Amino acid sequence: MEHGNLLNLLIFLPAVGAVLCLIVPGTRTVKVVATATTALVMLLSLGLFRHFAWWGRGDGWQEAVFGGTYGERLYEVTRLDWIRLDGTTIQYFVGIDGLSFPLVILTTLITFLACLASWNIESWKVGRGVRGYFALFLLLETGMIGVFCALDFFLFYVFWEVMLLPMYFLIGVWGGPRREYAAIKFFLYTLAGSVLMLVVLLAFHFYSPVRTFDLIEMAVNDRIAAVFNAETTSFLGWKFATAMFVFLFIGFAIKIPVFPFHTWLPDAHVEAPTPISMILAGILLKMGAYGLLRISYPILPAAAEHFAYALAVLGVINILYGALCAMAQTDFKRLVAYSSISHMGYVLLGIAIMTAAGLQGAMFQVIAHGISSPMCFFLVGVLYDRAHHREIDRFGGLWLSMPVYGSLATLGFFASLGLPGLCGFIGEFWVLVATFSAPFAWARPMAVLAAVGVVLTAGYILWMLQRVYLGPARPEYESFPEVTGREVFILTPMAVLAVALGILPQQTLFNFMNGTLEQICELYGDGVSMMASVAGMCLGR
Repeated sequence: MEHGNLLNLLIFLPAVGAVLCLIVPGTRTVKVVATATTALVMLLSLGLFRHFAWWGRGDGWQEAVFGGTYGERLYEVTRLDWIRLDGTTIQYFVGIDGLSFPLVILTTLITFLACLASWNIESWKVGRGVRGYFALFLLLETGMIGVFCALDFFLFYVFWEVMLLPMYFLIGVWGGPRREYAAIKFFLYTLAGSVLMLVVLLAFHFYSPVRTFDLIEMAVNDRIAAVFNAETTSFLGWKFATAMFVFLFIGFAIKIPVFPFHTWLPDAHVEAPTPISMILAGILLKMGAYGLLRISYPILPAAAEHFAYALAVLGVINILYGALCAMAQTDFKRLVAYSSISHMGYVLLGIAIMTAAGLQGAMFQVIAHGISSPMCFFLVGVLYDRAHHREIDRFGGLWLSMPVYGSLATLGFFASLGLPGLCGFIGEFWVLVATFSAPFAWARPMAVLAAVGVVLTAGYILWMLQRVYLGPARPEYESFPEVTGREVFILTPMAVLAVALGILPQQTLFNFMNGTLEQICELYGDGVSMMASVAGMCLGR
């Protein structure tokens, strides 16, 4: 482990900025403070690259960065005793590895861009405090970064809950006409998942022969694994590992979201302000996948194998159901929301098959979707600011009146479509290849069904592009102003990353995360009979 304080700055600087937003005078000053805070956090997060940089390290760079077993190479670690009670110590334990590093960078970038997108807040809701909006926005960033950095289960849970209330108010106060309904629905679904996660947290602690909340220790300690995965260990009449995996899965599936726990997402996206939709799609949905890879699969590999088929089925349902629902939408923003459900299905499918290639494809899809989806939501928001509606059939020929916007929109939606050469293609392709070659009898039929989702995605994206951007210009939209400099500035980083990840996936992402993902695969081989062949795949042998 390499100790440092950079993660502490990333986690708590937004909270300091939130306090400043409450006390500084003037609306414009509040915006400047919030934007400066998110920009500083983003710039500081770039300092994490020094731990994972593969350039200039020669052939042994992967061993230097990821060498050893899971959890052995952690960076910017802070580990302090926080709460002591009855011989149990809860720690403030934060650190970063190849699993969390790309997500922290994604979080700081999308939060900065969403903060810039929030500068026209007065034009949405006159009289609803700008000060409160930006304070809650920055508090939300503290919770999101904390989730990706926490390595103590109790601390993870605290940051998970810190994230809930700001998002509830950001939707419920600054959202659309049905904002209260969408906010309450989001809150209740997420709270239900949090309750199940709390049950698991307590059960892990009291059933463990080593009283700890340390997520790394629970994954690598043989004594803990023996108790958690034993056939004789039961919880409320269930096998312990089975019960814990189901509870955790439901909690994380709500966030992904997985069918049938997805119904909060379209309402939340449609009613949320555009910047909050960017955060929802770009970061919050990724926390469910991260939770599975950080907690469920390393600690409960036998239960993960047991439920592999069920999770793969749910992943395929997500892909097909989300795509079909997107195809039926007439509301532009709701179409993008259902497309998120479809694209996150590839993430669940890749994780479910428990191979290195599957995890790599799933994580690549997580990051790729975290770039393309916020871009698409912002593109919809740009139109809504001008037209004050989102009805697809009422648009047409917008590329003629807004050529710069039309070009950026085409790039963003093609990235979401999965066009080769853009970020959306690599993750989906990798998941399909991994599923087709996975060591399960049901894997190939799943791959074929998932591939149908690619065709459906092309269908609804191309149909939408034709109706909104192509065809003759409509007179009512001929006077629409072109995208502003601020809007171009927000869209450009996401457009550049969409191209960069599509052309150089190894250099831009795989090199940073594959070492940790291979170590997670190695954990499967310690307690799961079928993983002997998979471990060889994980090690590239």
